[in-house]
Amino acid sequence: MLMAIVPSMHQLYAWGQKGHRIVAQVAYDNLTKKARKQINAVLGKEGMIYLSTWPDEIKSDTIYPTSFTCHYQDLDGGLSDAEVVAMLKDYPEEGGDLFMALDSLEVVLTRNKQCHDALVFYVHLYADRFCPMHVAHLDDKGGNAVRMKWFGQNTNLHSVWDSKLIESQGWSYTEYAYMLECRYGHLKKEIRQKNRSELLLDNYRLVDYIYTYQETWRGNTYHYIYRWREPVELQLYTAGIRLAMLLNDIY
Repeated sequence: MLMAIVPSMHQLYAWGQKGHRIVAQVAYDNLTKKARKQINAVLGKEGMIYLSTWPDEIKSDTIYPTSFTCHYQDLDGGLSDAEVVAMLKDYPEEGGDLFMALDSLEVVLTRNKQCHDALVFYVHLYADRFCPMHVAHLDDKGGNAVRMKWFGQNTNLHSVWDSKLIESQGWSYTEYAYMLECRYGHLKKEIRQKNRSELLLDNYRLVDYIYTYQETWRGNTYHYIYRWREPVELQLYTAGIRLAMLLNDIY
């Protein structure tokens, strides 16, 4: 039962609708024919893409009222590599339940490939796993408490990485997914060869770079977009490729 594996309310959203659809589109484009056929049978044709935002949309519903903390895994800064990697097995007591939820969902799907809600949650939460502000610092609620100006409007660091950097490009999710394949497809083999620990450390180090840059940033939004466009695109593409790998293994 899905309720048992998606453990507390916390108002956080990752990637925004467009970001989730980009990740799902990249993943869908990299599924095997067998996996795509089976997933379509569960979610409908391209339902994996259209339903990728559903776990955010139901946060105010009572269907899964305790799923809020599964969307993020905030970590303390200054951890050693070994301490970060250990979190993949010894789930942190604070900061969210994302790592635990993903592992639990994999078990559910391995046992029951037809579990509609588990598959939708897995597609969504796996994308959250690669949103830097969803594995960001515990003391500022994943960047929510870090105030920023974005073209003169008040916002925060979390929102910038969830959606504003992506929206700044003005592309649809299909255009963005196509561009990512064109621009970063040469990295596909490298992305596939990394293990879970390496991917988590990549994320953790990226978060450190983001915070370090934040300390010196002087409010030039155009420069922020220029500096961080490629890193956010790599996160989206990596999430899609790795999600496809895992779904191909399951299906």
